[in-house]
Amino acid sequence: MNSGTGEWTLRRRLLTTFIVVGAMTAVIAGLAATALGRVIDRNNDLLGRIGPARLSGYQLESALLDQETGVRGYVLTKQATFLEPYDEGLNDQRAHLRTIRDSIPEDDGLHDDLDRVDGAINAWRSRYADPAIAAARTGRTATTTVDDEGKALFDAVRKAIATFQNDLTDIRNGIYDDLQSAIRTLIAVAVVALLGILIAGFVLWRALGRWVLQPLERIGAETKQVVGGSLTHKVTVDGPQEITAVAADVDAMRHSLVAALSTAVAAQDRLKEQTDQLAAQTADLQRSNTELEQFAYVASHDLQEPLRKVASFCQMLSRRYSGQLDERGQQYIDFAVDGAKRMQRLINDLLAFSRVGRTTGEFEDVALDSVLDRALTSLGSTIEESDADVQADVLPHVNGNPILLTQVFQNLIGNAIKFHGMAAPRVRITVEQKDDTFEFVCSDNGIGIEPQYAERVFVIFQRLHGKEQYDGTGIGLAMVRKIIEHHGGRIWLDTESAAGGGTTFRWTLPVPSELEAATTGVGAVRTESNA
Repeated sequence: MNSGTGEWTLRRRLLTTFIVVGAMTAVIAGLAATALGRVIDRNNDLLGRIGPARLSGYQLESALLDQETGVRGYVLTKQATFLEPYDEGLNDQRAHLRTIRDSIPEDDGLHDDLDRVDGAINAWRSRYADPAIAAARTGRTATTTVDDEGKALFDAVRKAIATFQNDLTDIRNGIYDDLQSAIRTLIAVAVVALLGILIAGFVLWRALGRWVLQPLERIGAETKQVVGGSLTHKVTVDGPQEITAVAADVDAMRHSLVAALSTAVAAQDRLKEQTDQLAAQTADLQRSNTELEQFAYVASHDLQEPLRKVASFCQMLSRRYSGQLDERGQQYIDFAVDGAKRMQRLINDLLAFSRVGRTTGEFEDVALDSVLDRALTSLGSTIEESDADVQADVLPHVNGNPILLTQVFQNLIGNAIKFHGMAAPRVRITVEQKDDTFEFVCSDNGIGIEPQYAERVFVIFQRLHGKEQYDGTGIGLAMVRKIIEHHGGRIWLDTESAAGGGTTFRWTLPVPSELEAATTGVGAVRTESNA
């Protein structure tokens, strides 16, 4: 292929091939149509014209024989019944002549032959048949001369019919020969068409192999080299523009893969570096946890022991020298004792906060009704002193740690009682199942919390009131949030309910999978009387 055609697109090559094949097909189809038309025409001539004309010729001759026989019989016997074949033959003769004239061609001399037949028949009838019938009706007998003339005239009719049949046979043979020639031509065209189709198919297959299959195989081979690890191998293929475009796209993809691989290697290096840093940070965290545990041990033993001693000796001083100290001295001793006790509570709360999720054991099936009862028992004296009323729904079973969940209820109910207003504390605990979670609500009629402090109240050591107003360490709600989140839930301050007065906390806990289909009774009202 020269340089000019080498730049042809695959579409142009295929279009040219199809045009050539289409032109050859059109020529072959035209020849086949011509030959088939000849076959149909010759066949129609034989079956629709020549055949019926020959048959009518034979029937015409038979009708004339019937007439000749009827005339002779009537002349000899004078019986009218012999004229019936004559009359029927005369009607048939006319019908067959019309059929023959309608069937034979116009320009092949057959009409002249048919005119001669018609003339001979008219001569036989006018010169012999009609006079003989008229003579027989009058009782006369035909002479030998008349009979001989009638025979000669009828032989002339037969000769004219024979001439017509011979000429018709010659024409039929010519048409038959032309039909055979057309059939042979049609067969030859069919053979040529078949050979042309086979050759065109072979050429097209070779062209597709050279233009498409071989270049694609080369692209596949070069792509395998790239897949095998030769990422620097350039993918190039000669061929039609579409194939070279595919090769260029594959090579562009190779460039993209090389760039992506370089990026991935760099990312892997960075990931390894980050993993090393994370491992180092994990080791630091483990050391910090170890130190925290050591601190917890120290705080729970070494720090609390001196505090207990300070509180004990201050109390001893107060009792022994109560009469010898003035009011200010007694006040100083009370300050020291109160500070030591508050320091002990703060240390205990910090220890409890740090242990959540680390040393509180595995989860188990927990009946929250029992948990609430334990919390209320612990708060018994506080409830009795404040004349508090605590009401709760029937609570469900959850998976969790009973000790930690008891601290949740104890802190929330304790805060509701602690931060009450002028009226006696009223606390209401409800629960509702929403899909795969239980949503709990603890509401009270206390002093409430402003919406802007909705998050601050859960931060450790954050207090909204001074210790002179309300006792506490500022760890309670932070510990509640940590316990709830440790159980897979969340807790928040319901600021929308705050408009009606009091405080409302909402928190969620997951519904145990084995209880999702059996939560009958959850949310029913139960009442806790005040202590």
